[in-house]
Amino acid sequence: MLESRKIREECGVFGVFSQAPGDVAHMAYYGLFALQHRGQESAGIVVNDDGLFQAYKNIGLVESVFTSEQLEKLGQGNMAVGHVRYGTTGTNAHANAQPFVINHVKGHMAIAHNGNLVNSFELRRELELEGSIFHSTSDTEAILYIITKERLKAPSIEAAIEQAMYRIRGAYSLVVMSPSKLIALRDPNGFRPLCYGQTADGSYVVASESCALDAVGAALIRDIEPGEIVIFEKAGVRTIRTHCRTARPTLCAFEYVYIARPDSVIDGHSVHAARLRAGAILAEEHPADADVVVGVPDSGIDAAIGYSQRSGIPYEMGFLKNKYIGRTFISVGQKNREDKVRIKLNPIASVVAGKRVVLVDDSIVRGTTCRHIVRLLRSAGAKEVHMRLSSPPFTNPCYYGTDIDSKKNLIACHHTVDEIAEIIGVDSLGYLSIEGVRKMADGTDHGGFCTACFDGAYPTEVPSKPQKNRFERKISESEEEEE
Repeated sequence: MLESRKIREECGVFGVFSQAPGDVAHMAYYGLFALQHRGQESAGIVVNDDGLFQAYKNIGLVESVFTSEQLEKLGQGNMAVGHVRYGTTGTNAHANAQPFVINHVKGHMAIAHNGNLVNSFELRRELELEGSIFHSTSDTEAILYIITKERLKAPSIEAAIEQAMYRIRGAYSLVVMSPSKLIALRDPNGFRPLCYGQTADGSYVVASESCALDAVGAALIRDIEPGEIVIFEKAGVRTIRTHCRTARPTLCAFEYVYIARPDSVIDGHSVHAARLRAGAILAEEHPADADVVVGVPDSGIDAAIGYSQRSGIPYEMGFLKNKYIGRTFISVGQKNREDKVRIKLNPIASVVAGKRVVLVDDSIVRGTTCRHIVRLLRSAGAKEVHMRLSSPPFTNPCYYGTDIDSKKNLIACHHTVDEIAEIIGVDSLGYLSIEGVRKMADGTDHGGFCTACFDGAYPTEVPSKPQKNRFERKISESEEEEE
């Protein structure tokens, strides 16, 4: 996915619980490395050594944040929590890096969050009026304070978390660590994935995706269910299935379309197989008279293979990707982004020259960099370019963690499909239907996806203050100011 304002990834959370002290810091490091695709702004790890927390976090990728020396300083422990961040609430500042750690009258607590609350503005306002002092602009800190408030009157940390779940609304997959317990929970809608497994030595591992379990040698046990709390402690594993569970889970459809790694399994379904199926459905819905199918690395490759298999048009590697160039959206300024795309992707002329090409990618948001990729194909001699997208047009903001908080930059909100095709310079353009998205996981429309960014059917209330940086505002922009 190479769009200058394409959908940015989610955060990734990781946790490990071991019966005996060990090198859980390195295990968390490997797990976060496997989840790096979900967030590239910051990384952090907290190690629990019999109630003593050692934490380190910083801005940057996992490999730059954690040196061997830094991991050694985290020491040994029997529990750890890790996080990689792309922020959907709050800017990329050190104060917003996770996990967050708090010391309160009932002990230490660390938290790592993947998702986005729809009532964070109201919660924060309420907490501030009660005297809470916020040190970040992330909605995760509001979750932390709500849990802490409930803990003051609850008999256990898991009971406090269950009560907090009735207060926080929206998307949240959380890993919470107390001095003696590791707790994983998923919001009642199950917007974001969360699973757990076990290593050969009996350690339990929690992660946003199963690919992180693979990275540390843990076998997947199962996904954590929407509205479920799973507690890992010395006595074993316990589950609380809360009363706030919804009747119909609504996992973000874009987890299968783009966010998750292809080698992950989410809610029992292979992401790779889902993308192949999306490409096959796309071939049925939008056939093309062409000579070759090409996928945009890396996000369009699986769907391109599926398109090829169903259509009978040969698939070939049409682009060489320079794997040593950082992700495009990290660049500042449109010219810089376009330069990075140019050196990151290079068309293979022998594959596309003189041919009618089906170009497959996962989505279009603005269309600017997509237009440049099409130009690369044309310059390499492609006779025709027929673009196919493995998602429907984005026409609505997302309030559950995907970085689309306004219709302003959504090209599909301002242009028809034919107009978009002309803007990006393709001979034809086809989007996967919403019905196709709903069938991509297992071939049936089981209604278990959130497709609000495509159809506006939000499964929860929407936030009153939707802007990503709503807590970074000038005095003149505040609605209420007090001396």
